[in-house]
Amino acid sequence: MRKYIFTILLAVSVQGYAQTRQATTRADEAISIFNDVMRQVDVNYVDTLNYEDLTETAITAMLRKIDPYTVYYSKKKDRDLRMLTTGKYGGIGSIIQQRPLPANRDKAKGRKKNVSKDSLATYAINPYEGKPAQRAGILAGDRILTIDGKTTQGLSVSEVSNNLRGEPGTTVVLEIEREGVDKPFKVSIVREDIHLEPVSYATVIKADSLTEPVGYIAFSEFTEGSALAFTNTLDDLYYNQGARKLIVDLRGNGGGIVDEALQIVNLFVDRDQTIVETKGKTSQSNRTYKTRNTPRYKDLPLIVLVDKNSASASEIVSGSLQDLHRATLIGQRTFGKGLVQNVRPIVYGGHIKVTTSKYYLPSGRCIQAIDYSERQKGHELKRDTAGGILPDIVIEDSAKVDICYTLYINHYFFDYATRYHRLHESIAAPEVFDLSDEEIEDFCRFLDERGFKYETETSKFFADMIKMAEHEDIDSTTITRLRELEPILTPDFRKAIARNKEEVKRMLGSEIVLRYYYQKGQAAFNLRYDPEFHRALTIIEK
Repeated sequence: MRKYIFTILLAVSVQGYAQTRQATTRADEAISIFNDVMRQVDVNYVDTLNYEDLTETAITAMLRKIDPYTVYYSKKKDRDLRMLTTGKYGGIGSIIQQRPLPANRDKAKGRKKNVSKDSLATYAINPYEGKPAQRAGILAGDRILTIDGKTTQGLSVSEVSNNLRGEPGTTVVLEIEREGVDKPFKVSIVREDIHLEPVSYATVIKADSLTEPVGYIAFSEFTEGSALAFTNTLDDLYYNQGARKLIVDLRGNGGGIVDEALQIVNLFVDRDQTIVETKGKTSQSNRTYKTRNTPRYKDLPLIVLVDKNSASASEIVSGSLQDLHRATLIGQRTFGKGLVQNVRPIVYGGHIKVTTSKYYLPSGRCIQAIDYSERQKGHELKRDTAGGILPDIVIEDSAKVDICYTLYINHYFFDYATRYHRLHESIAAPEVFDLSDEEIEDFCRFLDERGFKYETETSKFFADMIKMAEHEDIDSTTITRLRELEPILTPDFRKAIARNKEEVKRMLGSEIVLRYYYQKGQAAFNLRYDPEFHRALTIIEK
């Protein structure tokens, strides 16, 4: 019997060795082809080439055929890798954006793909509270003209970001143009190790309609130490502010470190519970993650909010809590990112973040939504066919294409908020701030000043139809009748704003609140209008 078992084991070992050797041989052949191509180009190509760029381009293209998450980081991109894994980077702490100047906006509208980098301006749109940019006086809406004397004109967003980032403790000098200030001015900012707070907002809701106070935590990323930040926040809400129920908001959370997710789940679930398993090609890729501690909040009523941008570690938290019947999920089906990446060093100081396995929840379901092997076969990929986490209560995304969408994507809300902030020293607290009808009328006058023309897809289609009719064999009487319909189908932006006044107040108010109370204040304001949050308050009362 022992001899029989030994024979089986030997056969398996030989088979495994043969498969490994076969895979290695195929890889060696591919590498030989690549090396030969590179040598032929090196010897025969007419011009001198940048081999570092060629190699990086080839590797990037190769990995993109596999999946979007297997990525090569050259030594010069070490800073990007550090931010990805730790949530930290050396910089000024502000989101930047490129867009056409207001005077050129309407010319660029509808053909953004054809707008050159040289015609775009770089703006600080969201300085983080307490970070170097905000402390140095940078405001949302400031245009960045130069960085350390070098123009931002013609640079991409990533190039501008790279120039703003650097070693903590070093100084960067920005030349700023600000609305209402006659001349550009310079601002010196000392870079710091920027760490974005994983708990973006937390509060306790106390209302007559609630039998007990409800805690709310918006959690934005699973980076190093994020589980501790979550725990400290929850302890404060529970022990100091009296929360006896909890809503965790994972909407827009793209995930991160699985161990951080495990610690958060363990706050609510008994020890030694399987939370997630990873399964891959090698035995090292197969792992079972279980809770290790006694839960601090085993019986705390819990609702988790998710959406289509909740991914990876967010799906581990929400999916395991759902499988273990520990939380009710509300929102939309999650993204479906169930691939596990490990970072491995490679020669010359680079790294590769490579997919090694897939995530499986306690029920056995795989989080991953897309089989990327289908891409190699040329099959169309469909996001909604499988994978992700389907909430217990689905609330369809209410986003629609209307005047609010047009005003948002063309930055009119942003630009008016910049002007409003310049003209108003202070506003009411986010929990009560509201725009008056007179201020909405002032916004309409602002749109008039900027020459805003509201075009719907219907009006653009109709205008194109008339042009087509003029070039085809359509009689003039018919064309005249079509033109008579044009005023009816050309929208009046004031009437459209009146029809959507509450949504305009919400979106414009949110942008204005951000100027005074930064990210936490904006979150407090937005909760007032959040249908999924209010549905959660209703459900958690039952």
